[in-house]
Amino acid sequence: MDVNRKIPKRIASIVMNSLKGGVVPRIGLPYITVGRKNEIEALLHDVEMIKDGGASFRFIVGRYGSGKSFLIQSIRNYVMDQGFIVADADLSPERRLQGTKGQGLATYRELIANLSTKTKPEGGALALVLDRWISQVQSEAVTKTSLKIGDPALSRLVDQKIYEVTSQMSELVHGFEFASLLSRYYHAYLEGDDETKALVLKWFRGEYSLKREAKSELGVNIIITDDDWYEYIKLFASFFTLAGYAGMMIMIDELVNIYKIPNAITRQYNYEKILMMYNDTLQGKAKHLGIIMGATPQALEDRRRGVYSYEALRSRLAEGKFAKEGVRDLLAPVIHLEPLNPEEMLVLCEKLADIHATLYRYDKNVTTDDIALFIQIEYQRIGASSNITPREVIRDFIELLDILYQHPDMKVEDLLNSEEFSYHESDVLSNKTNDGFAEFTI
Repeated sequence: MDVNRKIPKRIASIVMNSLKGGVVPRIGLPYITVGRKNEIEALLHDVEMIKDGGASFRFIVGRYGSGKSFLIQSIRNYVMDQGFIVADADLSPERRLQGTKGQGLATYRELIANLSTKTKPEGGALALVLDRWISQVQSEAVTKTSLKIGDPALSRLVDQKIYEVTSQMSELVHGFEFASLLSRYYHAYLEGDDETKALVLKWFRGEYSLKREAKSELGVNIIITDDDWYEYIKLFASFFTLAGYAGMMIMIDELVNIYKIPNAITRQYNYEKILMMYNDTLQGKAKHLGIIMGATPQALEDRRRGVYSYEALRSRLAEGKFAKEGVRDLLAPVIHLEPLNPEEMLVLCEKLADIHATLYRYDKNVTTDDIALFIQIEYQRIGASSNITPREVIRDFIELLDILYQHPDMKVEDLLNSEEFSYHESDVLSNKTNDGFAEFTI
């Protein structure tokens, strides 16, 4: 994409509203991407490996507002353009990797609901993918044989091609049921049986809670559960590749919600699930599958509650002796996000000023010198060089642009140098006391 061309107003609105709300827009990222070159190159190396039949597992680690979600969404958009199927989900108290009350299955359902392709980037692409696969098999058969649609010989040939795919799926764990349901969907597609298609999609989405319900409606004795949902992710990755896609990438953010689980045993079960997924990808048990997880440093490194509290993971993921701030091994499983430098923040703010002017239809009224002064003030706070986050700077700058737009008589210099101007205070540097320690003295 030529990011120098003018941004469409609809995308400009989504970008501005998302950033003002402190969240990452799902579209329009190329217009505001700056920095992260080395991190992106490391992740794109994984993409090539997945295309070749491998698998990868990465943790993206950074503080709140440091750009974890932004980087994950940028990779999401890139791999979709490369012919990947992408699924993403944010963990929450109701969505975990493992649970006793459907929390793991809830994450699976969210991933499948958000299944996206280049032609359907907003999610909900499962039915489209299945229909496209069947239509593609039919088209290839027609091209190779010159047979007409409806010819019994063509139907037999298509049946054979579909069987070749489903038979390969049958060899995998839970693959027999998966393959039989693919076959059911194919025949329902041919017969125009929308009801059966809907039931198969319901099963694939993990919406059956009772085996007897699946048995009576589809004739299968198995349903997707909290314990085995990840096995079906691997099956989908294999199927999507056989259906003509480059691979599958799943992205799970907000790993901090596992860190926040109060019960230690429940946390350990979730970390055990991460270990299983990690081992699968590195040992070759998963194919054409990439997994990216987003976490805060505390959620990863805390030895009492974080990922590193699970010794088997800590020993695999902890940095070696030579890595330090500014010199990281980006080929390791854990990618630590370094803060954006002032020059990168300057470029980002210039992009935002252009988008703001496009959205509200006015001539840009802030100069590069104005933006440089703003960045200088932001970085003057104590500890800003290591603790400042893009989210804080972006929200301050958009507020500045909004005020200047609504009060054309005001000047940038006056506003920045006024006593009323105060930047967004970082949570890390906050002087607010915790109520639990308010009366504590030494």
